[in-house]
Amino acid sequence: MLAPVPRPPGSLAVRCSRALLSPRSRLSLLALLLLSAGTLVVLYEPQRMLSSGWPSQSGGAGAVLLFGLAYGVCAAAFVPRPVLNLAAGALFGSAAGLTGALAGTVLGAGIAFTLGRVLGQDALRPLVRGRWLTAADGQLSRHGFRSMLAIRLFPGVPFAAANYCAAVSRMRYVPFLLATALGSLPNTAAYVVAGAQAGSPGSPAFLFSTGFIVLSGLGAAVVAWRKRHGLRAAVPAPGPEREPVLK
Repeated sequence: MLAPVPRPPGSLAVRCSRALLSPRSRLSLLALLLLSAGTLVVLYEPQRMLSSGWPSQSGGAGAVLLFGLAYGVCAAAFVPRPVLNLAAGALFGSAAGLTGALAGTVLGAGIAFTLGRVLGQDALRPLVRGRWLTAADGQLSRHGFRSMLAIRLFPGVPFAAANYCAAVSRMRYVPFLLATALGSLPNTAAYVVAGAQAGSPGSPAFLFSTGFIVLSGLGAAVVAWRKRHGLRAAVPAPGPEREPVLK
């Protein structure tokens, strides 16, 4: 029998595989996935199923685990987290609801971070130019944990935007997930407690959690305003390069 003739390196199959795995193709796939996820959320509104369509007889650790998985997928698909947190408190109470909501938060962030890192980083990193983008990328790349912790503690940056910005930067997985878990804990707990105590709007727990949500929103606005000026000062304005003076 004749031995199979090896295909030359420039064959059609090789060129097609390179084109499909190119940074632009992967970025196009990411854009298609995000567009499809956003469309499905608008059409089917999965947050309604989690808030009102969840079986009332389901309970226990298995139900909390299943809710956390559904939460993670929904959070990665742009479902608003405050709605999911309120649903967690209403369905499972404060303690179990916080466990499911926090686990879902970390899972959703991990899914988005992985998609952005695998499909979008190679194509988007060359586009990180300009003063603000360069300064933000430098903060996330060099001080990943504390930068993401601050972003999660003060919910001024949208959840999905923070995930994909971190994915495009050089931040590592462990600091990103750890900062997400720790930084999301206070705000998530406030929403979960508010959902658990929604039937008693005059209770101290409901009033405290609602007040915390309002104060954290105001704090996020102040931090965003200060960060805006800090980013402006972080990178000097471009100007003409000066020739060295010869002595």
